[in-house]
Amino acid sequence: MHPYAIPAEVKERVLRRQGKLPSHDTIDAARTALIVIDMQNYFVAEGFPLEVPAARGIVPNINRLARAVRAAGGTVIWVQTTAKGALESWGNHHKYMLTPERAKTRLAHLDESAEGFALYPKLEPLPSDLRVKKLKFSAFIGGSSDIETKLKSRGIESVLIAGTLTNVCCESSARDAMMLDYRVVMVSDCNATLSDETHANSLNNFVVYFGDVMTTDETLSRLVPADKRQSA
Repeated sequence: MHPYAIPAEVKERVLRRQGKLPSHDTIDAARTALIVIDMQNYFVAEGFPLEVPAARGIVPNINRLARAVRAAGGTVIWVQTTAKGALESWGNHHKYMLTPERAKTRLAHLDESAEGFALYPKLEPLPSDLRVKKLKFSAFIGGSSDIETKLKSRGIESVLIAGTLTNVCCESSARDAMMLDYRVVMVSDCNATLSDETHANSLNNFVVYFGDVMTTDETLSRLVPADKRQSA
C-alpha cells in the first residue's frame, strides 16, 4: 500500500479555495456510492501483463469500506473494463497509442470470457452490489458506461473512488464525476498505482482542484447511516 499524507503546501491551497479540508463534513450513505474501478485480474493478479502489485495491498481496505457502505445503506459498484466494443468506440487509442502486440494482449485479456476480465478473487462483491462495464479510462465520459444512469436513479450525490490505477482510470473517473457535479472522494489507501510518487502526485493534484482525498478511516468516520439520517 502506498504511504500518503496531504503535504502542507497542498493543504494551504485547498484551504484558500474552499475554507476547510475536507469539504465533506459528513458522508450521507443514502446518497453515496463506493465505486471500485478495475480491480480485475488483468490489473491486479500476479503474472498478468498489466499487473499493479500494490493493488493487492488495498484489497482489505476496499472490502472493509464496501461492507461499511452497504451496512450504512449506501451503494457499492464494481466497475470492470471490457474489450467488447473497444475498437469501435476507442479505435485510435488501440491503433496509435499501443503497439499491435500490446493492443492484441489488452483485447484478449479483457474479453468478458477471459480470466483477466474477472474481479480479483480476494475481493468480496455481493449479488446486491451493482456491476458496470466501461470501455475507456473514465467510467463517466460519454459512451464509456451506463454508470450515470445507475447513479441518478438512486439519487447519488457523492462518490467514493477506489481501485487501480490511481493516476489513470481512478483519477479520470473521479475528475469526470466532479465535472458532472458529483461530490467526489478519492480514498487514498483504497487506490494503487505503480509507484509511491505517481500515487502522491495524482492525489495532490486531485485534492487541489477536484475533490476530497481521505483515508479509509477518515471516510468511515464521516459516514452517516441512512437510518440515522432519516430519523434526524
